[in-house]
Amino acid sequence: MNGLEAAQDLVTLVVGAGLVVLSGALLVAAVVDFFRSTGGVLTRAGSFLDQVLLVLILIEIVHTVVLSLRSHELQAEPFIVVALIAAIRKLLFVLGNQQKLSTAQFSLLLATAAVFIVALVAVRQWGQPAQRTDTAREQPPPA
Repeated sequence: MNGLEAAQDLVTLVVGAGLVVLSGALLVAAVVDFFRSTGGVLTRAGSFLDQVLLVLILIEIVHTVVLSLRSHELQAEPFIVVALIAAIRKLLFVLGNQQKLSTAQFSLLLATAAVFIVALVAVRQWGQPAQRTDTAREQPPPA
């Protein structure tokens, strides 16, 4: 069983390192594109923001990989954060490019972001006391 866990850790480590390299490359490409692109500052800033939010998504996935390596269990909060960033990224992309959306489509995008915000608050609200209880048991009582 220890061999399988070591193999899992190795694969997770390689995936995490690959995501860090990809994030760095995307960030450098975003900065270079921002300064080399022709067009208005608003257009370039919108594209830059879109790419930076993609980098944030990748970094949050790296954070999830690190948590998985440390605890050997998946936690919901990092996935919710990734989904929230992706929803906000989509909303900003649609608004920045001034795409025509129906009221229903726009409402769905807003509702998606709102659901992820509520889920994140719920996980933080009800997920933390159990962790505090466990850490409180491990610490000796104050003298």
